[in-house]
Amino acid sequence: MTAIKAADVERFIARPDLGAPIVLVYGPDAGLVRERVDALVRAAVDDPNDPFALARLEGEELSANPARLIEEAQTVPLFGGRRAVLVRAGSRNIAPALEPLIAQPSQECRVIIEAGDLKKSAPLRTLCEKSKAAAALPCYADNAATIGRLIDDELRAAGLTIEADARALLVSLLGGDRLASRSEVGKVAMYAKGKTQVDIADVRAVACDASDMALDDVLDAAFAGRTADTEREFAKARGGAAPGAIISAAIRHVANLHKMRLALDAGDSLDFVLQRGAPPVHFTRKDDVAAALRAWTAPRLLRAMAQLAEASFAARRQAALAESIAQRALLSLAMSAGRKES
Repeated sequence: MTAIKAADVERFIARPDLGAPIVLVYGPDAGLVRERVDALVRAAVDDPNDPFALARLEGEELSANPARLIEEAQTVPLFGGRRAVLVRAGSRNIAPALEPLIAQPSQECRVIIEAGDLKKSAPLRTLCEKSKAAAALPCYADNAATIGRLIDDELRAAGLTIEADARALLVSLLGGDRLASRSEVGKVAMYAKGKTQVDIADVRAVACDASDMALDDVLDAAFAGRTADTEREFAKARGGAAPGAIISAAIRHVANLHKMRLALDAGDSLDFVLQRGAPPVHFTRKDDVAAALRAWTAPRLLRAMAQLAEASFAARRQAALAESIAQRALLSLAMSAGRKES
């Protein structure tokens, strides 16, 4: 059985086992699958753009003509040199096309199969995992440690270092797709060109969702009682969000604050509440959320929720005044946050 463990995949990619001429690359992280397939192709042929060196087959084609795979794998290169076959399985079951090649593998040709997320019982995965002539490489979403190494490697190649807080923020924003993560780090590196170190402002400017970040900023300012900041951040939020969306986000924010306030009143520590909230508070927002929890009691948060609900209704009824209604509601809450009330 040649099912490669996830921890050993990078080692295999760096030095592909010649005893396993058939390689299946599969998993839920499509970007990582593609990255590893590309690396295997580069290791297998001298020029991936040479159609005589690299044959490309689609799953639908093999489903209709299973014999095509073994024919391509046993074809002798017209001008010599190394040869490989790249198969993109797609949604088709190409196990029947692979079975003759498993039984009679070609040692002169590398066959690389690119697939999606395959269950353990999937015929293609089962066939490759049980054959000594094949290797099955799983590609799962990167964890924090892997993403951290990717960030460090990409920025080092660009001649940059990164502050600890900026790195932690960037790690929290990446994952799920290796190519997408690499692209985001590349954007950060490009944005920070001319500097020696990436800071948290660089990450926020490039890698964060600007509209979501702007909403967080205006809500944090309002409930922490920073009136001047609320007005400034509201203008930024309006650049990417409608007044109704801002009010809706504020209502969700109050609901989360209320849950956390009740947990504090029940005896939980502030650190525990911030870490285990629903959802947990991102480290870049902890100071503002902590200030809001100190400023607001549970009954006052319920009244704030009712105030926002009224503002939401008014904004729908008077669409032309929606922006003014939303802004006035948040400024009112910012001023209330600074008053000592029960």
